[in-house]
Amino acid sequence: MRLACDTGGTFTDLVVEDGADILLFKSSTVPSDPVQGVLNALALAAAHYRQDLAAFLARAEMFVHGTTRAINAILTGQTARTAFLTSAGHPDVLVIREGGRIEPFNFTVGHPEPYVPRRLTFEVGGRIDASGTERAPLDEQGVIDIAAQMKASGIEAVGVCLLWSIVNGAHERRVGELLEQHLPGVPYTLSHQLNPSLREYRRASAAVIDASLKPLMFAYLDNLQRRLQEAGFAGRTLMATSGGGIMDARDVARAPIHSINSGPAMAPVAGRHYSARDHAGAPAIVADTGGTTFDVTLVRDNRIPWTREAWIGQRMRGHMTGFPAVDVRSIGAGGGSIAWVDEGGLLHVGPMSAGSTPGPAAYGQGGMRPTVTDCCIILGYIDPEFFLGGAMALHRDLALEALRREVADPLGLTPEEAAAAVLALSTEKMVGAIDEITVNQGFDPSSAILIGGGGAAGLNAVSVGRRLGCAQVLIPEVGAALSAAGALLSDLSADYSRIHYTTSAEFDHSGVSHVLAELAGRCRDFARGPGAGALSTETSFFVEARYAHQIWEIEVAMPDADIVGPAGLARLVDRFHATHRDIFEIEDSHSAIEFITWRARINCRLHRPPQSRLLSREDGADTRTRQVYFEATGWTDAEVVLFEAMSETAQVAGPAIVESSFTTVVIDPGAVASLSPGGGLRIDVRPG
Repeated sequence: MRLACDTGGTFTDLVVEDGADILLFKSSTVPSDPVQGVLNALALAAAHYRQDLAAFLARAEMFVHGTTRAINAILTGQTARTAFLTSAGHPDVLVIREGGRIEPFNFTVGHPEPYVPRRLTFEVGGRIDASGTERAPLDEQGVIDIAAQMKASGIEAVGVCLLWSIVNGAHERRVGELLEQHLPGVPYTLSHQLNPSLREYRRASAAVIDASLKPLMFAYLDNLQRRLQEAGFAGRTLMATSGGGIMDARDVARAPIHSINSGPAMAPVAGRHYSARDHAGAPAIVADTGGTTFDVTLVRDNRIPWTREAWIGQRMRGHMTGFPAVDVRSIGAGGGSIAWVDEGGLLHVGPMSAGSTPGPAAYGQGGMRPTVTDCCIILGYIDPEFFLGGAMALHRDLALEALRREVADPLGLTPEEAAAAVLALSTEKMVGAIDEITVNQGFDPSSAILIGGGGAAGLNAVSVGRRLGCAQVLIPEVGAALSAAGALLSDLSADYSRIHYTTSAEFDHSGVSHVLAELAGRCRDFARGPGAGALSTETSFFVEARYAHQIWEIEVAMPDADIVGPAGLARLVDRFHATHRDIFEIEDSHSAIEFITWRARINCRLHRPPQSRLLSREDGADTRTRQVYFEATGWTDAEVVLFEAMSETAQVAGPAIVESSFTTVVIDPGAVASLSPGGGLRIDVRPG
């Protein structure tokens, strides 16, 4: 038995894979103690099996965890008090960044604050040049004096980034040794070990972000593993990463930057799997709608999109992680997004969210502002008596009171008109986010299927699909916990890189072969270590390259790791030209190519996804009807069908509601829903 748990802002999702059966469980996230939310979800699963928690956990061989703990700590300023050590004469690396502004002529926007304040930045004497030659010895006494200052300042973590440490890391390593001696117990991160990339700001940013998370994430993961063990779990604990893979929890504790956005990165992994299973790998827009955010990704050619421009917060105004990550776009539009009217009488939805505490007004926990969930209760989409399978009672009267006070009365609308307007505005925000990764990048969204995940996905998935022109919408059988399901489908992975500059005109075959052999060896060591016992392993090689005189590199998948002689180099050059043409629609076959960074990625398949089925936890209710409201029809009778009770040949024509314990799917008038070959809910948005 394998378990995957994703802790979001509103709910903690648990997926249990028990042989060929899959079960879903949800519990409210506990912001003050997220581990308790995990244990609560596990207790629900144990109760379903009629076992105590210890007996249930004893059956589990693997627990995969995704969490927003790291990103939330950064956004709320709850990270460790961190210092930054940099080369003398370069104290403004985090201030200057890489330049660029979202609005270059808007001078009312102040310059972003650096991740580490200038007053906690310290300059270290000594210099290594671009060739790796030591120009000036490290000022060790200066480092010792800095350690004393940091101790007096109450520093809790240290990020170190010295010039050209990626070529020769001797000075950074010595700084680390001195910190261990004179600042014992304070965690530190060396940039050349964490992120050996060419860009100094990216290395520095990665180093300080990683260091700032170490005390928090070490304590969190230690607490998680300890309490799981105390509860009876004796298996392997892994963490989902922002790169779309999984790592051992102890490795994430040593490099917690990998846990940023670990939850959202898993939804595209699951979306790719279900697209391949039910739609032969057709292009898929994977939309994960939770209680707080709407996360969207475009999967094409069975490939998950990656970006090296991963930002925390707004692009150019936030902080760059410096690491490749799954390219997920997020906006504040979820089931808990708050609807409000500004002073000018304009309706807004989000980005503020009611979260799990106090939650929507209908929760009856003190929430006074209406949310998307409240509106869907008012419109009849969500059954207040069947929320979470009846485990949590909702209060329609409280939702109605909040919506009338905050939205309907100020706008002069009836409650149902106001609720429909809120849902329509939420739909438009979601369509806008999808346009950014499709239309704005030259892709026609009507040629893709829309895969909806998250507990709130089904509320307006059909409306979003219609606005995009998609022919079909797919809600996988585990769609309500799509990110947690993606964690079960992910491979154990690791990435390694080395910088070695050479050009196509004077290619260093010997040097490149040495670098690739080293990277391959590190991958083999990983396969024999953390990846031992894997069903299969796959190693891929990449190079970051550019045309001469270009500033930015592009990543090129290498045809093989052996670049021997003119033929091997010619294959690599052809691959670069083709990749450049795919990205920019042009190529320059007469220009020399500069090769900068060589990378290797190893994926270890720990478990083969079974042909699983969602195990019903309901008795199977007879089809019934209830009144629901659509803007086009007004109040109308809609068929209500239990998802787990649907037969393989059943067709549900809208207006209708397909509901389960964890999600509600609204079938708009004119749409038709049926089961997909794999057991998900397929909705023909344009039937006939």
